[in-house]
Amino acid sequence: MMTVPRQVVHVDSPTEKRNPRTTDIDLMPTMAILGAINAEDRRVPDAVAAVLPQLARAVDYAVEALRAGHRVHYVGAGTSGRLATLDAAELVPTFNVPEDWFIAHHAGGPRALRHAVENAEDDKETGAAELTESVEPGDFVLGLTASGRTPYVLGALEASSREGAHTALVSGNPAAAIPAGVDVLIAVDTGPEVIAGSTRMKAGTAQKIILTAFSTATMIKLGRTYSNLMVSVRATNAKLRGRTIRILQEATGMTMADCSDALTESGGDLKVALVHLLSGQDVRSSADALESSGGHVRKALDRLRARAS
Repeated sequence: MMTVPRQVVHVDSPTEKRNPRTTDIDLMPTMAILGAINAEDRRVPDAVAAVLPQLARAVDYAVEALRAGHRVHYVGAGTSGRLATLDAAELVPTFNVPEDWFIAHHAGGPRALRHAVENAEDDKETGAAELTESVEPGDFVLGLTASGRTPYVLGALEASSREGAHTALVSGNPAAAIPAGVDVLIAVDTGPEVIAGSTRMKAGTAQKIILTAFSTATMIKLGRTYSNLMVSVRATNAKLRGRTIRILQEATGMTMADCSDALTESGGDLKVALVHLLSGQDVRSSADALESSGGHVRKALDRLRARAS
C-alpha cells in the first residue's frame, strides 16, 4: 500500500490548526459528535468577553458617525460577509432605521451570498475601490475576517482610512499584526475549529455575537429603545399596531384602550405616544421634546419634567 507523505503546513491563524479535542470526531456516534461541537461552541462567549473593551470603542465610533449624519459600513468575505449582510438587513425592521445607515459590502457582490465566487476575497484592489466609491469622511467601517488578513477586507479598510473614516477589524487571529488603516483591532481567540479551517463554526459564531452586540448597543445609545423595549417601531399594519400597543402597555402599565387612543392620536408613532402617556403632556409637546432630544425617550421626559417644574 502506498503511503502518502505527511505535509507540514505553517499556519498563523489558530482557526487553521487541528483541534486536539476532536481528532477522533469521525469515529464518534452522533450524540458524541454533537457534544464535541457544543463543548467547543461554549468557549466562544468567553473569547468575546475578552475583547469587549475594544468592541466598546467600535460602538462609540459608530454612534459618533450616525449622530453626525454619516453611515456605518460592514466589510467581509465568505461567512464573514454573509453574517454582516444579515445583521445590516435585520436592523431596518427591528429598529426602524433608515436603509442607508448600515451598508454591507460582501466580496463577490450579491451572487456571493449564495454561491462561492472564486478569488473574490483575494482581490484587495476591488475592496479598496468599492469603499473609495462608497465611504465618506466621518463614516465608520467595520471589517470582519477570521484569518485577520483577507485582502478584500484589508484593502477596503486601508481605502476607508484614507477617505477619512474611522475603522475597526474583527479578526479571529490574535497573532496577526494590526493592519494598516485600522483604528481598533478586535482580535477574538476562539482557538482551533472542530473541523480545521471551518471558520463558519466558532469563528463565525463569535462574529455573529459581536455583530449583534455591536449593532444593538449602537441602537441603544442612539435612543432606539426605552428600557429593554423596541420603541422605534411604527404601526404601519394591524400586526405592528398590536405589537406597539403591547409595548406601550408594558412601558406604562396603562390599559389597552388608553394605549390604543394614544397611538392613534400620535399618528402611529410609538415613541410620541409613549412620551405623551408617561409625561401627561400633549402629543405636540411630546413630539417636540423627542425631536430636541435626538429621539431619546428618557431625555425627552427629562426635558418635559424640567419645563414643568
